[in-house]
Amino acid sequence: MTAAGPGIVELLGFAASLSLLSGWRLYLTVLAAGIAMRTGVVPLPEHLAALRVLADPWVMGAAGLAAAAEFLADKVAWFDSVWDAIHTFVRPLGGALLALAVIDPADPATQVVAFLLGGGGALLAHSGKAGARAAINTSPEPFSNIAVSTAEDLATGGLLFLAWQFPVAAGAIAVLLLVLSLVLVLAVARRIRRFRGNRLRQPGAFTRN
Repeated sequence: MTAAGPGIVELLGFAASLSLLSGWRLYLTVLAAGIAMRTGVVPLPEHLAALRVLADPWVMGAAGLAAAAEFLADKVAWFDSVWDAIHTFVRPLGGALLALAVIDPADPATQVVAFLLGGGGALLAHSGKAGARAAINTSPEPFSNIAVSTAEDLATGGLLFLAWQFPVAAGAIAVLLLVLSLVLVLAVARRIRRFRGNRLRQPGAFTRN
């Protein structure tokens, strides 16, 4: 984005990217944004002045500690699912607030829409991530979990760069990934229903000892 001010399409792409990334790596997203603004790599236009709070040293310190903890927790099979469960509320709220900060405060109606869609997008991304991780954790070997977590780290960094430099392209990718997240959520839901159905059909499922 340029210092002259982003257009509505750029803003939507930027907000969509932040929502998606908040559902994956909320703390890393906050930390990277803070570092970029603190070092002057990203000259924010006045329109996005609300995001400057992310460059506050206390916010960056807290985000850095949380990002380090998440980096480690996300590499441990099953503990990553516990971590995801704990953040079922935190990530959507973070995504909603980041999307809210992107929208012009002079337009309250649009801010409400951004808050709802940002939170919904982050929740969808979080649900897809958590569902995929729960399925991967059924694998007997630990390497697939580490590989997927590392891929998420790299994807987060790459999409953050795109969000700052090419928000429209980043937004398009974010929408595609959110659709993929929805597909994953539906696939996991079908798998759970199938598993429960198989258990109910087992002989003696309703018998008491």
